[in-house]
Amino acid sequence: MAKRQAIEALHRTMQDIMGSTLPFGGKLMLTGGDFRQVLPVVKRGTRAQVVDASFRMSPLWSSTEKLRLSINMRALNDPWFSEFLLRVGDGTEETTNGNFIKIPDAMTIPFTTNDNFIRDLINIIYPSLDSNTHSPYYISSRAILTTRNDSVDEVNNYMINIFNGDERVYYSFDTTEDDHHNLYPVEFLNSLTAGGLPPHKLRLKIGCPVILLRNLNPSDGLCNGTRLVCKGFQPNAIDAEIAVGDHVGKRVLLPRIPLSLSEEDMFPFKLIRRQFPIRLSFSMTINKAQGQTIPHVGIYLPEPMFCHGQLYVALSKGTSMENTKVLVHPSKKIKAGGVFTNNVVYREILLDQ
Repeated sequence: MAKRQAIEALHRTMQDIMGSTLPFGGKLMLTGGDFRQVLPVVKRGTRAQVVDASFRMSPLWSSTEKLRLSINMRALNDPWFSEFLLRVGDGTEETTNGNFIKIPDAMTIPFTTNDNFIRDLINIIYPSLDSNTHSPYYISSRAILTTRNDSVDEVNNYMINIFNGDERVYYSFDTTEDDHHNLYPVEFLNSLTAGGLPPHKLRLKIGCPVILLRNLNPSDGLCNGTRLVCKGFQPNAIDAEIAVGDHVGKRVLLPRIPLSLSEEDMFPFKLIRRQFPIRLSFSMTINKAQGQTIPHVGIYLPEPMFCHGQLYVALSKGTSMENTKVLVHPSKKIKAGGVFTNNVVYREILLDQ
């Protein structure tokens, strides 16, 4: 997911330091990744702009210097599933009606009415929820992945409503920088739900899973994307237990801190939100799940995929077909039987240059 410009900046800096025209000044560089995954995010960017930002297109690398990962290590116990994942990631899976591919029947959940289909997915991914609310492993080993933040909020709100325990609500304090004439009322600022920021109204319960949105203390495992389980609440701190990684089981206190949007969000003002840097993580976006290990995965697709590698990333989070379930809201009528969804693959990213 590193942008090409960042890699090339390092390349030129090392050349200047070493006084050499060799790649990276002649220093040995080791990189790792999988170009089937989601590419660098270019907000409001076209396909050409996303491809141009990709490290894959860098002129620094010849075909002999590229090593491609051809096996999904988490799916080695299911060879057929591994091969299916590779075909999805490479864009070679058989398609119909454009880019629509068939999801294996063993992985699908039938779409019913608007009132029941989310509940059906939740019951499969979170079975016996009432009796497992205080089990950190049960909570952290499951998640529902979807495409957009509004769908994530829909699932998280449903889950926190049925989750056992007394609810604690934390409200943010929102301001803008240099707004001397009060052009933006507090009610308007509170309504903003931009990605990367916690919600104005943060609803939590003891035992619920959350995900960290900022790097607080990497040496103690508090990094952007770390999943935790809430253990206690104080007015200005949340007692939580790290649920994944090398620091699993460690108790930490999460502070309320000021957060702001980046300049790329193109708001005509700088929003400063003072809130705990977390969100509920019963559900998360597919992009946020990249790099996570989630043994039991539900994939909720109220709309088709819209960028390279999203379907591959979502499907590859599960360890097997049995632990991966897909719920698709039909967006196109396809005569062939089964469940179909869009698979977006930018083939030019995967070709040797």
